[in-house]
Amino acid sequence: MSFRLVRAAAETETTDDYHLGRLLILLRSSDHQKNSPATKLKAVEGITKLAKLDFLLRYPTCLERALRLAKKNPNNAQVQPRERTSIESKMIRFRYGPWDPRYRRWLGLLSARGLVQLQVSGKTVQIGLTDPGRDLADVFRGDPLYDDVKRRSDVIAKAFGGYSATKLKDFVYEVVPEIIDLKWGEEITTGTA
Repeated sequence: MSFRLVRAAAETETTDDYHLGRLLILLRSSDHQKNSPATKLKAVEGITKLAKLDFLLRYPTCLERALRLAKKNPNNAQVQPRERTSIESKMIRFRYGPWDPRYRRWLGLLSARGLVQLQVSGKTVQIGLTDPGRDLADVFRGDPLYDDVKRRSDVIAKAFGGYSATKLKDFVYEVVPEIIDLKWGEEITTGTA
C-alpha cells in the first residue's frame, strides 16, 4: 500500500463532511422506519444509540456478526472480500468502546446547517431530519457511490432501529465481546466473521 493511499485514507477519516454524509444516510433510513411527523422528529433517540447504529454501519463485518446473532440473514450486510482485510476493518479501542467521540460535534454541524433537528427529552437527545436534511440525504442515497452505505443503513434501521440505546449497547458488546477486555489503544480486528 502506498504512503499516498494511507495519507488519503487518514485525511478522509478526519474530514467532517464524509461523516456527515454517512450520518444523513443513516438518519434517513431511520426516518423511513417512522410513521408520523412526530415520530420522525425523533428518528434516533439518543447520541449513544446513533453511535452504536453508526458503528454497525462503519464496520460491516460487525454488522454481519450482529445479523447472525439476531437470527437475521448475515448476507444482507453484503461484506465484500476487500472489506474483510482493509484498514477500516480494524479499529483502536478508546473511551468506552469503539465509539467515536465526535458525534456531538457532527450533530452540532448538521443542526447548524439546518439538516437535523435536535430536541432534549429528559437526558436523551432526540435526533430527527429536517426537510432540507431529508432532501440532501436522498441526494446521497441516489448516488451510486453510496450504494453500500444506503443498503446497509436500511438493513441496520430495520433490524436494530427498534432497540433502545441500552439494549443496542449490550447487544453490540455481545456481538463484539473482544472490545470489553481490551485496553485503550489496542487494536480490535473485526475482519473475521
